[in-house]
Amino acid sequence: MRKVVSKLMTTKLFVGGLAWETRDDSLKNFFSTVGTVVSANVIIDKYTDKSKGFGFVEMSSEKEAEEAKTKLNGQALDGRNISISDARPQQPREERPQQ
Repeated sequence: MRKVVSKLMTTKLFVGGLAWETRDDSLKNFFSTVGTVVSANVIIDKYTDKSKGFGFVEMSSEKEAEEAKTKLNGQALDGRNISISDARPQQPREERPQQ
């Protein structure tokens, strides 16, 4: 019996080093230069309504995600050089007591 091992490839990317003024639309437009963007989300602080400086982009294929990492990593978006890596699954959070 042959064991099949599949390499898990991702289409979701973590984008760090974003400028405070970067929003979903500009992130999506930037990544759409290398492929089809399924979603682009800049993470916003719920108390200050300002960017936390990172976000996530989901490309339509693994090939496009790899191309985005190769071509866009280290490039300037809204005046800041961004860093791109594969997104990792979110870790479970501890329950916080409500105040």
